[in-house]
Amino acid sequence: MEEKKIKHIIRIFAADLDGHKAIKHGLTKVKGISFSMANAICHLSGIDINKKAGYLDENEVKKIEETLKDLSKFPTWMLNRRNDYDEGTDNHLLNVDLKLRTEFDVKRLKKIKSYRGMRHSAGLPVRGQRTKGHFRAKGKSLGVKRKKK
Repeated sequence: MEEKKIKHIIRIFAADLDGHKAIKHGLTKVKGISFSMANAICHLSGIDINKKAGYLDENEVKKIEETLKDLSKFPTWMLNRRNDYDEGTDNHLLNVDLKLRTEFDVKRLKKIKSYRGMRHSAGLPVRGQRTKGHFRAKGKSLGVKRKKK
């Protein structure tokens, strides 16, 4: 019986994953894939979630990538870009696309001067948190000054 050699680094979705970790944990290292999304991807592509990422062959890697391209297999609540502002479609963004889209959303909010946009530009919490104890600006708070001896 021939032993398969483990690949120490495997490339999926333009991200390098550790080959020694289980594929369910390895996929979470890709920005935009949560634990539940990684579980769903493995389940829909027919790959054991406990299999080490380094033992995946090229066909299985392609199967994983193809699974995420067909978004109709996933329930809409699992996608990270539902009812997109520009297109009105449901998408799931990864890596750089997710980062850029988030930046554009924040810029749009700042440009139209919405409440959320103003909070973003001031560096304050956006989602209604209290600010008495937290969210102090770095470098602006002095704390307690001691008397010099």
